[in-house]
This record gives sequence, structure tokens and C-alpha cells, in this order.
Amino acid sequence: MPKVSVYNVEGSQVGELDLADGVFGLEPNTHVLHSAVVLQQASLRQGTHKVKGRSEVRGGGRKPWKQKGTGRARQGSIRAPQWKGGGTVFGPTPRSYGFKLPKKVRRLAIKSALSSKVAASGIIVLDQLSLSQPKTKDFVKILNNLKVARKALVVTKEYDNNVALSARNIPGVKFVAADGINVLDVMVHDQLIITKDAVAKVEEVFA
Repeated sequence: MPKVSVYNVEGSQVGELDLADGVFGLEPNTHVLHSAVVLQQASLRQGTHKVKGRSEVRGGGRKPWKQKGTGRARQGSIRAPQWKGGGTVFGPTPRSYGFKLPKKVRRLAIKSALSSKVAASGIIVLDQLSLSQPKTKDFVKILNNLKVARKALVVTKEYDNNVALSARNIPGVKFVAADGINVLDVMVHDQLIITKDAVAKVEEVFA
């Protein structure tokens, strides 16, 4: 059972916490992690690319010259792909790049991501995190107290508007509630800063 230190916002250790083996102590499955990251990145693609085919470009309703007798190659339309201004062959059309993974695979992916953070000592557990008002300066002070100088994902049990507003202008820092934690965010951020009650909620959901 992994054991991590618990800190306060001043950066002082105030205790220790045993993490659930089934969520934070697994051997990370790299194949499942890769599949989950690709899934999220694919779902973020807009897929709004579009070109016009020969039936959509303007003009070309009349046959440019008669079929036989001119000595030239037969042509049916001046908007065929080989003509300037003609339609595009097999060009991109609007589509969704998203695909699905089984529920068990998605759950294993997030547990593998969390376990990899614990194994790499990239997790910081806070006893609590709250701000009386939205203030970026106060949040930067908390990060400095925790000696966080890299990309960090901040997770609390419930959505906290003051924390969200305080963190959003800090480069490399992202805030999510525990129910919004996902594989891509966990993997792209170097540090996972999570409150003690958020750990309990994550363990309850994924155990």
C-alpha cells in the first residue's frame, strides 16, 4: 500500500496517508495509457475540414466540346479534377475522429496514470485547499511553499471557483474537480497536487 506525506498550504508536513493499492498502487499499463491518451486527443480534433468535389464547384454544366472530331481528348466538364478550378479528388470532408474504449479499459487507464505519478514521486497531497477570494498571487505563494516549479494539475473534491480563478492565469497550472480528472491531464502535468478529500473521492469512484 503506497504511503505519501500530507502537507498544508504552508508547505509543512502534517501527516501521512495510505493510498489504495487498487487505484494508486498498480503496475502502469503503458498500452492502455497510450490508447486512452490517443482517444482524448482524437476527441479534441474538430474535424471540420472540407474541400469541394466536382459536383460542388461552380460551373462546368456544359460539355466543353463535342465528343469526336476535334482531335482533342474527350472531356465532359471543365470542372473535372484535371482542370484548373476543378473539384478535388478524395479530399477531406467533415468527420469525427473520436472512437470508444471499453469502460474497464478507461478505468484501468486512469488508475495506471495515477499509479505512475505515485511511482515517480509526482504527487503532492494537501490536507485542504481553499481561498477566501480569487487571487493569483496567493495561489502562486502556495505553489512556492510546495516547491512546485513545473507543470501542475490541481485537484479538489468539489469545484472551487476561487481556486479555479486563482489558478487559471498561471502558465502550466490547471485546476479540475475530482470528478473531472482524466488520463491526459494527469500524464501531461509533471506534478499532481490533490487534496486529501479528493483522494478519498477518487478511490471511492475507481476502487
